[in-house]
Amino acid sequence: MNKKDARTRRARQTRLRIAEQRATRLVVSRSNCHIYAQIVAPEGDRVLASASTLEGDMRKDVKNGGNAAAAVIVGKRIAERAKAIGIERVAFDRSGFRFHGRVKALAEAAREAGLKF
Repeated sequence: MNKKDARTRRARQTRLRIAEQRATRLVVSRSNCHIYAQIVAPEGDRVLASASTLEGDMRKDVKNGGNAAAAVIVGKRIAERAKAIGIERVAFDRSGFRFHGRVKALAEAAREAGLKF
């Protein structure tokens, strides 16, 4: 099993556990250059809010979207947008990525901004 297959297997297991809870998910995805966060409805069919380093105003603020500082900003933005639509409790879906570095920075920033998970 290669690295990508192992990550997708971990992601699938996490999504099955979250689906059993019928919880709204905070989905985090990352690439080498960017980080993305989405609030997904419990049914899994709608994106309720999103934030990423690809947004126009983010590109002005952040020179490099692939570092922990950018992840902190995305975490704060996704928490603000979730609270604006009335969501305070989510299940954290890290998409099979290890909980360290950029993923951890985004999660901690979202918690500080008021999201509970």
